[in-house]
Amino acid sequence: MRKNESKQRKLTKKMKIKLAGVFGCSLLALVGLLVGITWINAKSGNKYTQQVLTQSQQQYTDTTVPFRRGSITDRNGTMLANSVKVYNLVLDCVEINNNDKYKDPTKAALEEYFDIEQDVVDGLLTNEETKDSRYQILKKEVTMDERRAFEESLEVPESKEEQEALGEEEITRRQRVKGVYFEDTYKRIYPLGSLACDVIGFTDAGDTATWGLEGYYNSTLNGTNGRTFGYLSDNSSLEQNIIDPVNGKNLTTTLDATIQEIVEKYISAFDRALSAGPNNKKNAKKKGAENIAVIIQNPNNGEILAMASSGTYDLNNPRDLSGSYTEYEIENMDDEETKEALFDMWKNYCVSQNFEPGSTFKPVVVASALESGAITEANRFICDGGEEIGEDYVRCAVYPDSHGSQSLGEVIQNSCNDGMMAIGRKMGTKLFLEYQKKFNFGTRTGIDLPSEETGLLFSEDNMYEMELSTSAFGQGFNCTMIQEISAISAAINGGTYYQPHLVKEITDEDGKTVKNINPNVLKQPVSEEVSAKIREYMGLSVTNGTSRSAKVQGYSMGGKTGTAEKLNEKEKGNYLVSFIGFAPLDKPEMVIYTVVDTPNVEKQASSTYAQYLSQAIMSEVLPYMNIYQDEPVVEETVLWQGFYGVPKMTDIVEDGVSNPYGTILDQGFGDGDPIDEEDINDQETDGITNEDAGIEADDPEYEDEYDLDELEDDIRR
Repeated sequence: MRKNESKQRKLTKKMKIKLAGVFGCSLLALVGLLVGITWINAKSGNKYTQQVLTQSQQQYTDTTVPFRRGSITDRNGTMLANSVKVYNLVLDCVEINNNDKYKDPTKAALEEYFDIEQDVVDGLLTNEETKDSRYQILKKEVTMDERRAFEESLEVPESKEEQEALGEEEITRRQRVKGVYFEDTYKRIYPLGSLACDVIGFTDAGDTATWGLEGYYNSTLNGTNGRTFGYLSDNSSLEQNIIDPVNGKNLTTTLDATIQEIVEKYISAFDRALSAGPNNKKNAKKKGAENIAVIIQNPNNGEILAMASSGTYDLNNPRDLSGSYTEYEIENMDDEETKEALFDMWKNYCVSQNFEPGSTFKPVVVASALESGAITEANRFICDGGEEIGEDYVRCAVYPDSHGSQSLGEVIQNSCNDGMMAIGRKMGTKLFLEYQKKFNFGTRTGIDLPSEETGLLFSEDNMYEMELSTSAFGQGFNCTMIQEISAISAAINGGTYYQPHLVKEITDEDGKTVKNINPNVLKQPVSEEVSAKIREYMGLSVTNGTSRSAKVQGYSMGGKTGTAEKLNEKEKGNYLVSFIGFAPLDKPEMVIYTVVDTPNVEKQASSTYAQYLSQAIMSEVLPYMNIYQDEPVVEETVLWQGFYGVPKMTDIVEDGVSNPYGTILDQGFGDGDPIDEEDINDQETDGITNEDAGIEADDPEYEDEYDLDELEDDIRR
């Protein structure tokens, strides 16, 4: 038995030969495999390594991880500018060209989900310059929803039942969509469209900006890009290194979006109301004035609550000129004209436009004269209709009438040029120029906006008697709106000049405060006592004088009107009219400055237009700011007829508003109801005559109590 077993286990010679053959073949196959791998690695190893990296959604290539630009909000957290994540859709031509089976499924998927024509993809895959590229951007600003829909369409379910439901053909199609990946990036959006466009500005490609806060704080809003890069370690494993991006910082502005909206609503309505005027040009956009601008400031810290002008544009589409120009005008612009039109539209009128302020400058002169001791509050000033200076005669606003003897308060109340010229003479050139500079005229305020102008003043060498006289009532020199409102704020807030500013806080991406922008006191041009007197005099202008049309019932107010004639040849005969006011009278909490540059009416020299706009804005802003009424309400505030139909913030509208844009006033030049003659300027002055006021001109001691209920003369300064 054992012999038989031993015989069975013994290998025959034939078996040994077979076994050796199998072993030899296996050894040869192994050697061949090693040789093949070595040859492939030597010839195409880098290619296949890159393919492996590519198939990992580029996670191991050197790529930029973009930072997120900081946001801009108003003082209450309302989003004004924000960066949202979007994607670049990228095509890897090399991966697709590695296998022809990938081409058709990939092209079809791109066409279905991103509307990219197959011919476009074909062109990239076959073009000599792009076929070997691993980075071709097919589409920018792909949303998260678009990406998600595409990726879900390529998912292969794990369960066998779901796979069977899809079918082998569909699974194969999904698996053959290759060479497509998404690159993180951000898109700048402005949720409120055109609101505060002059202040906010916009970004260009690459998170760069020139205009508005976006431009001024560009480096603060921007962060630093991160990087993701991969490499093969010593043991040939794939390694990844990530340097995280540093996101930009956020700005909290001093703006109040609600106040800004109120301001822009009435600017738009005013623009529309006068758009049928006589100054329209053929084929040009109809508008109520060349420009209409408003600033609202807190006089006690320099914070800007609202800043706006007409001719707004959508920050999400800043190169669209259709809001300011007709299609005909745009089509006929050459490149240089288009560029000029865009720059003009983007310019912030409130800080970048010089003009002669007119009589709104008078309170500054009176404050300066009192502070310097050149005059006292007891002085009286004789107005006989004007002053003869050399061979010229400079008229008062009411010439050939006159104001007679006036107190200092009445000079402001009546906007008397003759009285102001006398005050200028008492100050003299040197002192006058010194106080102009103390109130920061001729120098940038330093507001945190780009392209601020300085204005243009006379020097001691070129200010003669005529220049001093006209400067005393606000003509002959230039300033900006931000200079004027900041100076008046100092004149009525107790004498402190605060630097105007638009950003109150800078925070990081986690909301932690990086920097608080505290009120910055630049100067103390006048004392509290002088400031109190200026408030009193400007109060007289609203109750009894030229600022009566700006009155909001129930609130004590101060104000001053202004009209400046344009004297250059191109614009001669046109006027810039304005109003600056504040409330409450004794403790001002807000200052408003309104400028209407060349109103589209027959008789432009009427500051009532600026008053109407200021009154409408304040009628909503004062209650919104919780500024309580401090006077008995004798009658309701009746707004200018051009604002009929404009919905107020407090209105509750269920079925819509029939005319939310106000009423177009015809004046005989367009559609709409004509303006009553008594509502437009019927003389080229805005001073108040003694006859109108019921005053005996030869009585030097008359009381400053005017009965102006019947006064309908339009007011110039």
